[in-house]
Amino acid sequence: MIAPAYALRDGNTIPAIGLGTYGLDDQAGIDAITAGIADGYRLIDTAFNYGNEEAVGEAIRRTDVDRSDLVIATKLPGKHHGFDETIASFEQSRMRLDLDWVDLYLIHWPLPRLGKYLDSWRAMISLREKGLVRSIGVSNFTAEMLTRLIDSTGIVPVVNQVELHPYFPQEELRAFHDEHDIRTMSWSPLAKRTELLQEPVIAEVAAAHGVTPAQAVLRWHIELEAVPIPKSSDAARRRENLDVFGFTLTTEEVDAISALSRGRIWGGDPDTHEEF
Repeated sequence: MIAPAYALRDGNTIPAIGLGTYGLDDQAGIDAITAGIADGYRLIDTAFNYGNEEAVGEAIRRTDVDRSDLVIATKLPGKHHGFDETIASFEQSRMRLDLDWVDLYLIHWPLPRLGKYLDSWRAMISLREKGLVRSIGVSNFTAEMLTRLIDSTGIVPVVNQVELHPYFPQEELRAFHDEHDIRTMSWSPLAKRTELLQEPVIAEVAAAHGVTPAQAVLRWHIELEAVPIPKSSDAARRRENLDVFGFTLTTEEVDAISALSRGRIWGGDPDTHEEF
């Protein structure tokens, strides 16, 4: 199964669901990513600070899927904010991934205390102009931070990857994204290590469509036109997560799931979070 894709504002595309790779950093991780690509995942999400870019690169080398059919995303760490630092950090990531180009490069966290994310954004614009990066975006940025990037450079991030799940639907930020043609990506889409998948409303929606609770939640993301990036080292669960395009949720079901909203579960406030 191959997921459908969305058009991005820069003319490139992004699959409607991706494979998260946090923690997939050993031989088992390489095998899981390789199998995920074979299963049909075409968007692979990693980061400098995940420590697994080499594992992702090895999985890419092992697959027989054409490189141009894959969307490889990685992220700039906080310790490398700044124009020159971003250029150097990107080359480290590209070397570990062993790629001629990176499809999607994101600023992982804004770190406003450092005050350098705008310099990093300008460096990423330069990388895109050189053809080393196809698309550039951000992660964990607020509407105010996005506005600063846009007003200062005239370049709008194509995506903003944020914590998003039924406990934290991010309605206001998603509305801002829609106004500026920014695609929302969802990290922690299943709110792991919480009781989300045991919520009665999730169980009811899943039963109504003959799917699992995880599939119901991932379909909720699809209905919001957000791009979830679930991670799993379990082969059956990985395939199950991808199989969410054969059914749809009603507006009432989407609203009922969204009504579970209660706030962040990971404490990652972009205005204060420190990531290095």
